[in-house]
Amino acid sequence: MSLSALTIVVSAVLLSGPVREPDEGTAAHLFQLCMVAQVPLIAYFAITPRKRTPDQLLLVLGVQLICAAVALAPVALLGL
Repeated sequence: MSLSALTIVVSAVLLSGPVREPDEGTAAHLFQLCMVAQVPLIAYFAITPRKRTPDQLLLVLGVQLICAAVALAPVALLGL
């Protein structure tokens, strides 16, 4: 979901440029939905007992955190 959020941001910036709009558009709403919707999925993954080691769990959670940071970076850097 972080990768789809990043794709939404990049495509919106490429199509209309890094312009701050007075009203949030469809791309902003889709981005927000993707970022919020992944939180329960990550929590479910972390809480459910499966046959995984703590190292595997931390690796997957770390990758999720990095992907979320990468998706949020263009928004923060461009002030969108």
